[in-house]
Amino acid sequence: MADRAAVERILAQAAAEGRSSLTAPEGRAVCEAYSIPTPAERLATTAEEAVANAEAIGLPVVLKIVSPDILHKTEAGGVLVGLRDAEAVKAGFAQIIDSAKAYDAEARILGIQVQQMLTEGQEVIIGSVTDPTFGKIVAFGLGGVLVEVLKDVTFRLAPTSAEEARSMIDGIQAAEILRGVRGAEPVDRDALAAVITGLGELVTDFPQLSEVDLNPVLATPRGATAVDVRILVDPDAATQPHRFTQEEILASMNRIMKPASVAVIGASAEAGKIGNSVMKNLVNGGYAGEIHPINPKAAEILDRKAHPSITDVPGDVDVAVFAIPAKFVPAALEEAGKKGVAGAILIPSGFGETGNIELQDQVVAIARKHGVRILGPNIYGYYYTPENLSATFCTPYDVKGGVALSSQSGGIGMAILGFSRSAKMGVSSIVGVGNKADIDEDDLLTFFEQDDNTELVAMHLEDLKDGRAFAETAKRVSRRKPVVVLKAGRTSQGAKAASSHTGALAGNDKVYDDILRQSGVIRAPGLNDMLEYARGIPLLPTPQGENVVIITGAGGSGVLLSDACVDHGLDLMTIPPDLDTAFRKFIPPFGAAGNPVDITGGEPPSTYRNTIALGLEDDRIHALILGYWHTIVTPPMVFAELVSEVVEEYRAKGIHKPVVASLSGDVEVEEASDHLYDHGVVAYPYTTEKPVAVLGAKYRWARAAGLL
Repeated sequence: MADRAAVERILAQAAAEGRSSLTAPEGRAVCEAYSIPTPAERLATTAEEAVANAEAIGLPVVLKIVSPDILHKTEAGGVLVGLRDAEAVKAGFAQIIDSAKAYDAEARILGIQVQQMLTEGQEVIIGSVTDPTFGKIVAFGLGGVLVEVLKDVTFRLAPTSAEEARSMIDGIQAAEILRGVRGAEPVDRDALAAVITGLGELVTDFPQLSEVDLNPVLATPRGATAVDVRILVDPDAATQPHRFTQEEILASMNRIMKPASVAVIGASAEAGKIGNSVMKNLVNGGYAGEIHPINPKAAEILDRKAHPSITDVPGDVDVAVFAIPAKFVPAALEEAGKKGVAGAILIPSGFGETGNIELQDQVVAIARKHGVRILGPNIYGYYYTPENLSATFCTPYDVKGGVALSSQSGGIGMAILGFSRSAKMGVSSIVGVGNKADIDEDDLLTFFEQDDNTELVAMHLEDLKDGRAFAETAKRVSRRKPVVVLKAGRTSQGAKAASSHTGALAGNDKVYDDILRQSGVIRAPGLNDMLEYARGIPLLPTPQGENVVIITGAGGSGVLLSDACVDHGLDLMTIPPDLDTAFRKFIPPFGAAGNPVDITGGEPPSTYRNTIALGLEDDRIHALILGYWHTIVTPPMVFAELVSEVVEEYRAKGIHKPVVASLSGDVEVEEASDHLYDHGVVAYPYTTEKPVAVLGAKYRWARAAGLL
């Protein structure tokens, strides 16, 4: 059990002295309080005391400077290793003191740390930083001097479970080294996991610990020991963002997404004005609730009575859409707040995105005072098709379905809209979040989680306002519904200046990647990928196991499809002898019944039909990938129709397996692909990558949700 009182005393002492870091002996004491092993060590203030300590601990030893003003001891010449006798220790003490004074003449020197020298073990790094997006995170990777060169490191939210800690150990590229190579014994993974979980508990209990660096930790077959400890303290690191409860979020979001009445502040009768476009979309889109134009200079707009102020509207108003210049928003929001609206949809720009943070903060403060939730500012609005609600100045959208989409960018939002229309992808909602002054992705996820009209959520984002809240919400939602994320800005912009190896490593996209995966989120590499995942994942039945089989009429496609399976984490089934014999009954002697099953290109429709039927019928096969090659013997539409028929035949028997297809050929394969998609087979012309990518995304979700 952790000794919290001991850590509290140490931190109180550091705070009283105005220090932002702990000394090495203090760091060791903090580790001991949380059962993190460290080498035997003692503090010496004289050379004679250093010799006595070294002999008591046992030679050889390591000497390290102890100074609250010197964080990077090696740079200051403050570390000597491998001192094997009393004379070396005595001389080393003097050398370190001289080097430290030369490095920083004003530095306070508390003494020299005499530490047991450990000579065996694999060096790893275990650390924690306060990430600006996700808060407290823990890191694990190969340690020592190469840590920032190799960057072979993985991250999780703190605290971590023992299972998550072990997944970190197995998740680095060099994990094989830790399992033992060339006859070496494997390291004690449980001991490493215990250090990771102990550190996670420490920084969770004491959030003012802004950075903790255990580097190196020596991992052996018999344990794990933190050889060097660096701890930074910052009271601001304990600051928590404002959060609404799940009940509060749902109370507001249900009124925003399913309003009984909408007011348009800045409604206009003049074509070309944003306020006119919003009114037209609401009226012409078929929204059945009350629509109230707000304009002090008009009596009527689009056959609706106009009001000078929202406070003049009779009855309740759920949503106010703002189509006025930014400078007029605060006063109008005060009135909307007094009216009791649930949501303020701020379309205008001119807030934080232009540097006007003060105006944005003012608007948020007004909203908080009145209990109003803000969507935006700087957005195109939002759509919720079950209510025929197009609260936007962009084109209306009315193709209903189960996909909910959001975007931080207006341009990306319109790309989403265009793709959805072109691909005939039914959506439940499209939402612009813009500056995310208030409502952000975790608010939307909370609503879509309980929304019966939504089967999958896909989100484009450039950042997360509260990454921890998003991760926690996404983890809960993704157990029931797939969550797809396109995170813009994947390339590293370089870490901000950090005082530890862990801090430097955390400043890149790997943090997002690992924590989104930890949350069960499917990450899309690009915009088209996100949209294709959103379109295809709901169409595919959930696989019941990992065995994937490729059936192809073209050997070249089979090779590329196999490569794509590796790229997307799919397991190609090893075909057992009896199944091999069964496939060979339907393919020519010069075909191949391995995996891929190559039926060759000149085969009639019956060969495709029989092999696909076998793949669906055998319960050892869990998913099929089809590779088609355009021939006159089996034209594209003939292939598409027979595949659709056989898939539907087996679905009627209660056999639901994901089937995807890659079609190579002349332009007729485009129509054939559309036919397959319309009949529940995810199919694409001219590509072997896309169908496998969608299938891989489905598998990633199913694994994370515990469905396999």
